[in-house]
Amino acid sequence: MKLPPSTIILKPGNSEQNETGSWRSLKPVVDAEKCNGCGLCWLYCPEPAITKGKPVVIDYRYCKGCGICANECPVKAIVMVEEGQK
Repeated sequence: MKLPPSTIILKPGNSEQNETGSWRSLKPVVDAEKCNGCGLCWLYCPEPAITKGKPVVIDYRYCKGCGICANECPVKAIVMVEEGQK
């Protein structure tokens, strides 16, 4: 569900109930060859947007594009790219 910019959410909930991916301008992209499956990106992600594994999987329906996952990745397997690319 895509919400217009002026939307007010009247009923509180969590991001699993409210897809927030349409807010981002940057998105994380995982290099499967570099990913070692350590799970640090999953641990630091503030949303339920990353599934642990080797490689990790990012659910773009919930990813806000904050870049914490890319910043915390010790092997630099995640890079942020402009939305609409790659």
